[in-house]
Amino acid sequence: MAYNVDKSDAQWREELSPDQYAVLRQAGTERPWTGELLDEERAGVYTCAACNAELFKSGTKFDSGCGWPSFYESVDPDAVQLIEDNSLGVARTEVRCANCGSHLGHVFPDGFGTPTGDRYCMNSISLNFSEKSGE
Repeated sequence: MAYNVDKSDAQWREELSPDQYAVLRQAGTERPWTGELLDEERAGVYTCAACNAELFKSGTKFDSGCGWPSFYESVDPDAVQLIEDNSLGVARTEVRCANCGSHLGHVFPDGFGTPTGDRYCMNSISLNFSEKSGE
């Protein structure tokens, strides 16, 4: 897939911290319960830490108890790219930023009690947060 933001590996390495690069560009995972945005409760918008594209609104965030920020839907279905991931021998669905292709986390169909039944389990380090009232 062609992305709106297309940078070389060297450019990504220069712009992102080593930890961000490991998650966003190499599909790594931060340790659970360590992310800065896990307990964020203010109203606002979550954007891609690599390209600043809007991804999630705070009103869709919920406490799933998994150790990573969880949302039940993205701001727009076209904001994220869903890709089949069998890397651990288990069928999962990877979530990438549709604007730059950066790895964000995975989505699971176990968001029980949410309007969609989905749990977008996102790496905190792959997101930025901007406070906005009414989100």
